[in-house]
Amino acid sequence: MASYKIEIKRSAQKEIQAVGTKKDRYRIVKRIKELAADPRPPGVEKLSGSPCYRVRQGAYRIVYEIQDDVLIIHILKVGHRKDVYR
Repeated sequence: MASYKIEIKRSAQKEIQAVGTKKDRYRIVKRIKELAADPRPPGVEKLSGSPCYRVRQGAYRIVYEIQDDVLIIHILKVGHRKDVYR
């Protein structure tokens, strides 16, 4: 299986930089890199009414969209679970 290319929206990059601790940022980036090999890992959920998926990383959520025809993952939003869906 070919690996997917990951594209991170500029606003999502800023959200990652704004995450509280360096340890949490490292875990989020690692989780995003893992999506390139398996865009639908165990624990992923499709968001209702939207073509987006979300994966959990501790108290943070990574919201992304998958384009299977061109093998691209768009990271749309990264944030704490209490405000990522707003």
